Amino acid sequence: MTKNIGILFDLDGVLIDTETEYTKIWTEIERMYPSGKENTPLRIKGMTLDNILNSYYPEHRDEVMEYLYEQEKRMEYNWIPGARDFVQQLIDADIPRAMVTSSNEVKLSKMREHTPDLEGMMTHRVTAERITRSKPDPEGYLLGASLIGVDPKNCAVFEDSMQGLKAGRAAGAYVIGVAGTLPAEMIAPHCDLLVDRVADIDLPTLIATLQAR
Repeated sequence: MTKNIGILFDLDGVLIDTETEYTKIWTEIERMYPSGKENTPLRIKGMTLDNILNSYYPEHRDEVMEYLYEQEKRMEYNWIPGARDFVQQLIDADIPRAMVTSSNEVKLSKMREHTPDLEGMMTHRVTAERITRSKPDPEGYLLGASLIGVDPKNCAVFEDSMQGLKAGRAAGAYVIGVAGTLPAEMIAPHCDLLVDRVADIDLPTLIATLQAR
């Protein structure tokens, strides 16, 4: 096993194609229950649901959760093109990998119906239930690195949200920004490498970069 390096993946917008739909859902929530803050559907990306509710909708927690869960029942959770093949490359190279997501188990139970193979392709996973501080705090990525037994500086973090990019940077990892959820020019200053999709990564080059850190 290539134990001296590791890969830490965000979920939505990096491995699974859901962010466009989530933007629509949160835009509608914001219309129904205005938070009074600007660009809420984009600002909350990468945050745990509890953090979102406490920070933006404390007076409408139950209503927002009910609407969100109802909409999630109608969503499809599909691999982003090329992401599964890249994860398989990591498996073939015996590189430890963890999914570090702000999503909770309720959401993941729905995802398993559509992508039942995803979690089994990870060495470990970190969900909202396993952390006390939401991104941009690095807690989740530090835990992910600890679980796979790799120094955070020798880990690559794949992220698409501003909160997640900041969390990866704070953890001391090599941060790869995945454009799409947010414009490339917005996330470029917060990452070490910018790509359009996970599949754009050349694995031998990434391995060499992480080993040299």
